[in-house]
Amino acid sequence: MLNSVSGYVGNTDFEWYQFLSSHPEFQEINFWQPSGGRGFHAISPGQPFFFRLKSPHNAIAGFGYLSRHEILPAWLAWDTFGMANGAATLHEMIGRIAKYRREPLDPHGNNRIGCLMIVDPVFFPRETWVKEPAGWHQNIVQGQTIDLTRDEGLRLWTECSNGARGGASLVQGGAEEPRYGEPLMVRPRLGQGSFRFAVTDAYKSACAVTMEHSLPVLDAAHIRPYADGGAHKISNGLLLRSDIHRLFDKGYVTVAPDMHFQVSRRLRDDYSNGRSYYGLHGQPIHLPARFEDQPDKLMLDWHNRELFRG
Repeated sequence: MLNSVSGYVGNTDFEWYQFLSSHPEFQEINFWQPSGGRGFHAISPGQPFFFRLKSPHNAIAGFGYLSRHEILPAWLAWDTFGMANGAATLHEMIGRIAKYRREPLDPHGNNRIGCLMIVDPVFFPRETWVKEPAGWHQNIVQGQTIDLTRDEGLRLWTECSNGARGGASLVQGGAEEPRYGEPLMVRPRLGQGSFRFAVTDAYKSACAVTMEHSLPVLDAAHIRPYADGGAHKISNGLLLRSDIHRLFDKGYVTVAPDMHFQVSRRLRDDYSNGRSYYGLHGQPIHLPARFEDQPDKLMLDWHNRELFRG
């Protein structure tokens, strides 16, 4: 007997689908919600999230896996995800938000929106769209959860998972047994965007070195760069003020495995300055409350050996 696994069927519009289906290179997308007034607790990270096109299409056009939910200003969602928001420009994105909120919005994107970060998205071509769950009520505004281990939920999971794997024919009328196994939760990986917000949340929106809280100047820095084998993991991250992040990536500053901030003498030698940074030398950094979110000492050792200029 299958253990119950839930998914979520979320309403979206055709423009969002059409734009993102033409960009299969995006491995993480933002399913934004125009209202940013409440959290999202319908499903947990790692559970499937299905994209339902609203009327007149009334079909499931793809799915992915929930990674994280945040309530963010629209400008920050754009700064983080760019076109993976399903729009070509911030201006276009704000216009779509305004259409649903039916009110004037700040042109700079300061209004807050809900952001559902979805990893490993799959979009189906029109000819393989999946039938929406039977009995779907047209007055459902945002979406609803569905049990994927029985009845319409199992049919939805089977057809979508088969379609995602290139099944030649989708299951119809229960005539074919599911070919790709029972629905399971996955352990959601963090994409670049999810990494940024997970690190920001772990550090309570404050620079680990200076305690600066101004969000526009805070960056989620990789200790070991992603391009050099580092992972999008909170323990491979530090929340740093943007100038300190730049120096960290260039090897002029580091965090020692004992969690103290270090400034290289090369900063003074190369640029005949650095006074504002040398005052921070030797001080302990501010750490996340959860031990598993704190910087990985092996990653810090790597940065000290491979990047820090000493």
